[in-house]
Amino acid sequence: MDSISWLVLSIALLSSLPFLSIIFTALRCKQLKFAPGPKPWPIIGNLNLIGSLPHRSLHELSRRYGPLMHLKFGSYPVVIASSGEMAKEFLKTHDQIFASRPKTAAGKYVTYNYSDMLFAPYGPHWRQARKIYLKELFSPKRLEFFEFIRVEEMRALVSRLYGSSGKPVLLREQLLYFSLCIMSRMVLGKKRFSVFGDGRLGSKPILTPHEFQEMIDEVLLLNGVFHIGDWIPWLEFLDLQGYLKRMKDLKKKLDRFLNHVFDEHKRRKTELCNDFVAHDMVDLLLQLAEDPDLDVKLTYDALRGLTLDLMAGGTDTAAITVEWAISELVKQPHLIRQATEELDKVIGRERWAEEKDIPQLPFLDAIIKETLRKYPVAPLLAPHLAMEDCNVAGYDIRKGTRVFVNAWSIGRDPSVWEQPDKFRPERFVGRNIDVKGQNFEMLPFGAGRRMCPGYNLGLKMVQLSMANLLQGFNWKLPENAKVEDLNMEEACGLTLPRKFPLVAVMEPRLPLHLYKI
Repeated sequence: MDSISWLVLSIALLSSLPFLSIIFTALRCKQLKFAPGPKPWPIIGNLNLIGSLPHRSLHELSRRYGPLMHLKFGSYPVVIASSGEMAKEFLKTHDQIFASRPKTAAGKYVTYNYSDMLFAPYGPHWRQARKIYLKELFSPKRLEFFEFIRVEEMRALVSRLYGSSGKPVLLREQLLYFSLCIMSRMVLGKKRFSVFGDGRLGSKPILTPHEFQEMIDEVLLLNGVFHIGDWIPWLEFLDLQGYLKRMKDLKKKLDRFLNHVFDEHKRRKTELCNDFVAHDMVDLLLQLAEDPDLDVKLTYDALRGLTLDLMAGGTDTAAITVEWAISELVKQPHLIRQATEELDKVIGRERWAEEKDIPQLPFLDAIIKETLRKYPVAPLLAPHLAMEDCNVAGYDIRKGTRVFVNAWSIGRDPSVWEQPDKFRPERFVGRNIDVKGQNFEMLPFGAGRRMCPGYNLGLKMVQLSMANLLQGFNWKLPENAKVEDLNMEEACGLTLPRKFPLVAVMEPRLPLHLYKI
């Protein structure tokens, strides 16, 4: 056979390889047993079935196909766990296999090329980041050290509400400012949004409080959207939804802000020299970056990613939870009366509630748990990635499959919760169900290796807020608003905010001067 014939034959064989691969894959898939699910369309798969609130769309599909579903989003197989039993399979039984994250555009641009902890792939960097969070930043000793900040900012929130007594108040705005102040002081050392200049007279602020909150909101939204380019990679360059441009614009704002924060911390350390003592979380991270004994060197991107996780994760979630709780309570005034009776009995009316009082307030605890059941912090837990082939509940899951745990659906499982759509805190009274990833009936903070490491701080902020807001004020809707007309729709994103912020009216129950710092 001459050289031309060999060339033609070689080209023919090479050309047939993709088709042979498709045939081989199809035959192999027929031998595998996948979980039930709708038939995918060409190219888009089942993306046509996902609406503006993915957790609700997937919940409705699970009612038809079951608590474990197999879907296809664009080019990738996807599995959805919609019950506590199925969630346990992924987050406990096979936790290590599903401990990684898929790569997304948000992870690349917003979290500094997966250098944070939330979206980092499973590996040395992630293990070290989690260790830093648990042992250095969110340890019981560290949280106790920062209690004075939570107390001072709670007093400031109460004072602001006093100033608006009897007037309609946009509650989310007040709660977000409260959370921002706490996290800014703990992580960055001071209220960054009030002193963003370089300290010289006339220096311009880097961000106003409103701009700062808008930046955090954009971080959470873009990390939670269904970006078409993540599922159909060859369409990413078109940026059909405009998310890619928003991510790149957001990254520029984050760079400017975080660079300023680190430069200022480094300058202060240089000025103090031997007298320097770390007093916030950025100080601690910068110190760790110089530690030669670290398993993995903390790069500048890692410092920015980890700092961003702290600010975004700690700011929005507590405020959203408290807003949902108050929204439900104003619809049922008898629950407010029951909560205040408990607070008056345990604490009295001669002082305001403190963190030490929380364990003695079981009905308040029940209100918070019921809020987290019905409105989990993250309705869809951040996606997991199968690192190898696995069999779950008798179904085959291939390496590379994306796995979503629908925490919103789990909290509304009628086989576990009686009248799941009703807000009934009494269901938790006398029941030993926690929110710390041990009881799979509700998973507001996730479970297993990828569980939120800052959940204890979040709970402390929610508990202190709820105790003081209920003990210190009477709550109601504005005069022209009816309880039955209160809109309880959700907005989309990584977290679960109200679509329309709550407007409420409060009147004091306790004198402000009793609040001691």
